Amino acid sequence: MIAKHPICRDRVRHVPRQFSWVDHRLVRDRHIESLTHPAAALYLFLLTVADYQGLSFYSDPAIMARLSMEAPTLGEARCNLIETGLIAFHAPLYQVLSLEPHINFPSSSRVAMDQPLHIGQILKKIMGETS
Repeated sequence: MIAKHPICRDRVRHVPRQFSWVDHRLVRDRHIESLTHPAAALYLFLLTVADYQGLSFYSDPAIMARLSMEAPTLGEARCNLIETGLIAFHAPLYQVLSLEPHINFPSSSRVAMDQPLHIGQILKKIMGETS
């Protein structure tokens, strides 16, 4: 094992009094691999500003100004985060969701949101079986 020591001892991070953290499962469980760069920036922003329930009321104009993002890019980033199950959104409220096990279905197996799958179909996909 490599011995680790802080490079800048006078700048060692400490958990601040306000509520905010990044769950290691974002990387370990490979959620981050499903995000575009704008979606990752938006997710980091929402993680930083959310309260203990993951809620944030930042408006689109405020987010766009802070992230130097145009409206279409913000919309696409938000959709990416919703599709990957990382956030919920009901204007103007964002909720950063708990991280669930990441299941990466091939795009050909995706079903529109208005077409629910039976639990058996979901389990078959998880187990790698074809339907």
